[in-house]
Amino acid sequence: MSRINRPFFFDSARLTLFGGSLRQAQVDGLTAFLDYWETNHATKDDRWLAYILATAHHEVDRTFRPTKEYGGDRYFFQMYDSDGFRPGVARTLGNIAKGDGVLFHGRGFVQLTGRANYAFWQNELKTDLTSSRAMADKVLQLNIAIPIIFEGSIRGTFTGKKLEDYISGVRQDWKNARRVINGLDKADLIATYATDYYRAISYTTGD
Repeated sequence: MSRINRPFFFDSARLTLFGGSLRQAQVDGLTAFLDYWETNHATKDDRWLAYILATAHHEVDRTFRPTKEYGGDRYFFQMYDSDGFRPGVARTLGNIAKGDGVLFHGRGFVQLTGRANYAFWQNELKTDLTSSRAMADKVLQLNIAIPIIFEGSIRGTFTGKKLEDYISGVRQDWKNARRVINGLDKADLIATYATDYYRAISYTTGD
């Protein structure tokens, strides 16, 4: 079967996207992305892989480690709690109990936010993400954060838009693919990353 040519991928990405050098944590994160793709989606459009890599590249500032949203508990309470400054936003996020805004602040590669979203992925991944802060913090683990960014992007769970809406067959709209995650915020920049990642993807034949 055909597999991604890892030496070519890392050599290309290192030069075009990481300024000539990669830290071990970045290598480990990128490897986990490639492994997940080959295990779960290898027969699908590899431009999707390129765009997901580009999204993560931007969202976690090239670290390829899941991160938490900037801010402390006071900020999270004000922004996302039903008793905070934006009760309408809290309701939309499913934050109905006092403290939900703090407990379910943004985490992962796509800043998963809100009780409703944590509960959705808890059901999808069959793992507790809602019973405590320690459980919610599991979204900071690669084995949780990577399925979320892949499946959410491919299935369109984040915004109602999925990668296939913009990248399929002859259609290749790298810019508007940003709508899968967050409107058109930094869309041109992420499109550039995506094309660089796509050039880094080649294949070798193995057993």
